[in-house]
Amino acid sequence: MTSPRAVQSEQNLPQRSLLLGMIGWIVYDWATNSFPTIVETFLFASYFTGEVAPSETVGTTWWGLTLGITGLLIAVAAPLLGALLDQLGRRKPWIAVLTSVTVVAVALMWFIEPEPGYALPALLLLAVGTFSLQLALVLYNAMLPALAPPEKTGRWSGWGWCAGYAGGLACLAVALFVFVLPEGRWLGLDPGRSEHIRATLPMTAVWLLLFTLPLLWLTPDAPSSGKPLGRAARDALGQLRDSFRALRRYQHIVRFLIARLFYVEGLTTVFIFGGVYARGTFGMDAAEILAFGIGMNIAAGLGALAFSWIDDWIGGKRTVTISLVGLMVPGTALLLVQSTLWFWVFALVLGVFVGPAQAGSRSYLARVAPEKLHNQLFGLYAFSGRAVAFLGPLLVGGLTHLTQSQRIGMSAVVGLIFLGFLVWLTVPREDQVAAE
Repeated sequence: MTSPRAVQSEQNLPQRSLLLGMIGWIVYDWATNSFPTIVETFLFASYFTGEVAPSETVGTTWWGLTLGITGLLIAVAAPLLGALLDQLGRRKPWIAVLTSVTVVAVALMWFIEPEPGYALPALLLLAVGTFSLQLALVLYNAMLPALAPPEKTGRWSGWGWCAGYAGGLACLAVALFVFVLPEGRWLGLDPGRSEHIRATLPMTAVWLLLFTLPLLWLTPDAPSSGKPLGRAARDALGQLRDSFRALRRYQHIVRFLIARLFYVEGLTTVFIFGGVYARGTFGMDAAEILAFGIGMNIAAGLGALAFSWIDDWIGGKRTVTISLVGLMVPGTALLLVQSTLWFWVFALVLGVFVGPAQAGSRSYLARVAPEKLHNQLFGLYAFSGRAVAFLGPLLVGGLTHLTQSQRIGMSAVVGLIFLGFLVWLTVPREDQVAAE
C-alpha cells in the first residue's frame, strides 16, 4: 500500500534520516506488542475467563467469539482502508488516530471488575481495541518497502518482529514486578478486587502511547496526494478490483496468500489462547502466566533475531518452511503433555519459530511481488492475514464448548498451521520466481 511516489520520495532521503525512520518504525513494533501480550494473551484474557466470565469454559467461548467477529470485520476493513490510504497518501495521521482509540480502550479496561456483569463491557473494549490497532498495523507494515532496500528486507523485517517481542517482554516484566507480585499494595490497590491485575491495563495504555511517538516523529511519511476524499474512495475501489484481477497472472502469489491465510491464523490463535490454555488446563495463576509470557517472548525474540540474517541468506521460502515444521511438532506435543514442566519446554521451543514465520512471510512477498503490482499485492497481503481471523477463535471456542475440553479446542491451532504448510509446499522459492 505504499505508492511508487512514496517509495521514491522516502528512499531519496539522506541515509541518517532513513536510519532514524527505521528506528522509529521498529519502536512502534515494540509499542504495539504490549496489546496482544497483556490484553489478548497472558493477562487480561486469563483474568476475563477466570474471574469475570461465569466459568472458564464459557469465558473461552465468549472470548473466541468476540475475537472471531472482530477478525472478520478487520478482514473487510483492512484492504479498504489500505487502498484508500494509497490514494490519499499520508499514513501517520491515521496511525495516530487508530492507535489512540486502542489506548483509550485499554485504559478503560481498568473498570472491568471481577463480576459476570462486566463481561459485556470487557468484550466490547476488547473488540474496539483489537479492531483499531490491527488497522493501524496494516498501515505500519506497508511502510517497510519504502524504508528498507530489498537486500536488507529480511533483516529489518526480522528486527521489527524481534523488537515487538522484546517490547512485550519488557511490558510483561513491568506488570509482573511492579503490580502483580507486590499485589499493588504500594499503590493501595485491593487484591480482593483484582486491582493489582487491572492496574496493568492503564500501564499498558501509557506504554502504547509513549512508544508510538518515535514513529510519528522520526519515520518519513508519504506525501499527501491532494485528492478529495470522495474521489480517493472511488479510486480505492478500482484499485482493489485491479488487485484481484492481477492475481490471475501470478498463481504463485495466490498460493502464498492462501497458505499464509491459514498458518498466520494458527499463529494468531496460539497467542490469543495461550494464557487461557495455561490457566485452564495447567492451573497457572496470574504470576505464573506472566512468567510464561515472558519466557515465550524471550524465545520468540531470539528466534526472530537469529533468523533475521538467515532470511537474507537462505530466503523467505526456506525460512518459513523451517518455521512451520518448528511450530507443528511442539504444538502437537503441547496437546498431549500432562506435566507443567513439559508444557514449558514445548511452548518455549514453539515460541522460537513464531517470529521467523511472520518475518519470513513479509520478506518473501517483498522479493517476489512485481514492482508494478507491489502496492496492490501488499494490500492483499494484509487482507490474507485477517481474512479468516474469525476462524481460529471460533474453532477453538466452538470445540471447547462442544467437548468441554481445552485440549481438543486447541487442536484447531495445529490443524490450521498444517493446512497452511500443505499449501506452502506448492509455493516456489524466490529464485524460481525470478527464473519465470
